[in-house]
Parts: sequence; structure tokens; C-alpha cells
Amino acid sequence: MASSLQQLIDELNVIAPPAMAESWDNVGLLVGDPARDISSVMLCIDYTAAVAKEAAETRCDFIIAYHPPIFSPLKRLVTGSVVFDAVRRGVAIYSPHTALDVADGGTNDVLADVLGLRERVPLKPTAATATQYKLVTFAPATTIESISQALFAAGAGEIGNYTSCSFLSIGKGTFFGEDGAEPTVGEAGQLEMADEIRMETIVPVDKVSAVIAALRKTHPYEEPAFDLLQLAASPSGKGIGRVGTLSPAIERAELFSTIKRELGIDHLLIAGPTTGAVAKAAVAAGSCGDLLDTAIAAKVDLFLTGEMRHHDALKAAAAGVTVVCTLHSNSERVTLKHLRSKLAEKFPELAFHQSAMDRDPFSIR
Repeated sequence: MASSLQQLIDELNVIAPPAMAESWDNVGLLVGDPARDISSVMLCIDYTAAVAKEAAETRCDFIIAYHPPIFSPLKRLVTGSVVFDAVRRGVAIYSPHTALDVADGGTNDVLADVLGLRERVPLKPTAATATQYKLVTFAPATTIESISQALFAAGAGEIGNYTSCSFLSIGKGTFFGEDGAEPTVGEAGQLEMADEIRMETIVPVDKVSAVIAALRKTHPYEEPAFDLLQLAASPSGKGIGRVGTLSPAIERAELFSTIKRELGIDHLLIAGPTTGAVAKAAVAAGSCGDLLDTAIAAKVDLFLTGEMRHHDALKAAAAGVTVVCTLHSNSERVTLKHLRSKLAEKFPELAFHQSAMDRDPFSIR
């Protein structure tokens, strides 16, 4: 049996919404036609030539590659490229990357589960994007209702399940009409004071142009006065990495063994203290040395990640923080099993494979 590629894309977008990805990333469908049907899916971290050969042998027509095989703009697409081969064979490729890192139950939550972190929160909260403006305008009381209705019809005034939301207050407006002015109230050439209503309402970013056009069309004044204020976004509660507690505290040696067992690896790179109990820890999949200062500031005992620069490891050790590096993709690969289970439950008619050829390019001998 088969399912449409679009159905899987929709589900992947629910699991790891692309909007949560880092701005520099390239996530989502990278190769393929969403309208076509697929029957077999392969999951991997890196879509290498070995993985492509494995996918062809198992007749997989959809690849979920955690790392995007198309990252920088391509200048040519020729024989020998795994992307060219995928296009030629009609194989679709999707990458969730940092969207999956941020997502609840995604890469970093899976890594936090390895340590058993409790009361976990993002190590680096994602900056939320502002999505609304506040519009403030002033008009005579006799016209405020018609202006309000026009603004609401254009998309203003929606808060959750409520519409036509605004705040009205009474005040005085002043103006002096210069030569050529034709004021609706009073006369040009003298200072006027008029009773007005101040109206405040919310406007979504994508409705601003339509709402301002509606204001200008319905307002009785020759030059309607208004303020348009961008509102700060509410914290999203999402972010990269996780930090949390271990209760009861666990000895470092025991955690080292747990990490190797759960990630299916034989060796770890460790800097800093190797003995003593860990009561608070942080995790960040991949290459996250840039989060070390945040982890140190959070007063963690241990920081689990994929890789870290030499001088950052020295800094961690000097701060009394144990750094555990697994090699880059070894910190990410464990999430594929969980992603595969979620998708297999949703699409029981499809065959899901986790690549056996996908592995970190480095090994320790």
C-alpha cells in the first residue's frame, strides 16, 4: 500500500514545525513532488552515497535525512551527487534538522531522556517572533462605530476565540489647520479642540495594510491620526538544548555507562571531573559548544553534547563542569528510532527503515 507524500509532510510538520527551525537552516521538503504516492521510507542522519545505495536496494522512495543534504545554494547538479541521483530516481528527501531539535519530544528531549532529566526547560530559549501590532486612532464619537466595524472587517480586533475586540476612551483632540486645510470639524486658521474617542485594537502583521486602508477610507478626517505599535511576542517556551535535574543525583561513572548504552556507542570524549554525583545537567545535540557559557551559568554539573572545541573543553573543566562528547551525529541518531515509531504508528501501511549504513564519519580505534 501507499500514502501520498503530502500526508507524510503534513505529519512531519506537526511533529517538528518548520517555523521553529533556526533562521540559517534549510528544513522541509528538499526534493520531490508532494502529490506523488510513496510506499517505503528510510530515516538517516546523513544522506551519503552509502545510504543512497542502501535506500535503492530496499526500494525506499522517501528519505528523511536529519541533516539537510541541500544546505547552501547549489550551483550545479551533476552525476555523482546523491541529490542528482535522488531526483533521477524519483526519490523524495525531507529534512527536519533544527525544527526537530526545538520540538517537544524531539532530538534534545530524546537526549535528555537518556540522562533522565527532570523539570527540564530549554537551555537556550528561542526568540519568539512578533506577530501583532496595536493600532491606536482618534475619531469623533459619532463615527467611531462605523470606523470600528470597518477595521474589524479588515482583520483587526481578534484575540483568541474573540473578535471585535477594542478599548475606547474619551478625550480631547487639538489641531491647527494651515492654509489649504479643509477640516471636518472647526475651521482652518485657528486652534481647534474637539471631543474625540481614542480607539485601541490588535492587528495581525499580515493584516496591517488592509486595516490601515480601511481606516483611511472610513475616517471622516482629512488626515486621520493613528499610532501603529509593534507588540513584543510572548515567550514560546521552545528552544535549543535542555537543562534539568537528576533526582536522586547520579554518579558520573554510572551516567557515562548509561550514555554509551542508550546511544549504542563504545567510547566517550570526556573533559573535566570524572567522579562525583551529578544533580543538574544540560544536553544539546550536535555541535553546541556555543551553549557552554549558558550551561556554566546554569550551574550544571555535566553537559552532554556531540562535539566541542578544544578551548571550550578547557573552559568547562576549569569551571568544574564535566563535558561529555559523543561525536556529532552520535548525539542525534537516537532520535531516529523515536521518529520512526511515531510515523509508523500514524502510517501502518508504509514500510519504515532506519539506515544501517548511516554512521558518524569519525570512529575511535
